[in-house]
Amino acid sequence: MSVSPSERTSAADGEQSEGNPLGLRSGQYVQEIGYDEDVDAALRDGIAAATGEEMADEDVDDVFDVIVMWWRSDDDDLTDGIVDAQTTLADGGIVWLLTPKAGRAGHITPVDIADAAPTAGMHVTNTVTVGSDWSATRLVGKKNYG
Repeated sequence: MSVSPSERTSAADGEQSEGNPLGLRSGQYVQEIGYDEDVDAALRDGIAAATGEEMADEDVDDVFDVIVMWWRSDDDDLTDGIVDAQTTLADGGIVWLLTPKAGRAGHITPVDIADAAPTAGMHVTNTVTVGSDWSATRLVGKKNYG
């Protein structure tokens, strides 16, 4: 795996909107982790429309601008998952942690996310609603925070 970002890597965020709640933009290289049948298909389509291409599978070994990480309470340890997600994340990149909303099966509390992120070397910057069943928490590396 390359240790430097690919030519497609760019650190700036796009504008968040209803159709693009993660603020992604054309040309960003996005990897998806934790895909299952319960993911939000409309959000996935919106990500592809915003970036201009489908998200790369979690088995792709490259350097990515953004990691979209679907995570549920019955998945493996959240801290370990966030650490693992950073192995393919470009310097200055973003992890969007998507978790089921409160009251939905698999919900992860904001406190659990706030505990896991710094242990994994990241900061929680904000949380947005990305569909009827999912919330997205933006995580950035500690050295990129501020």
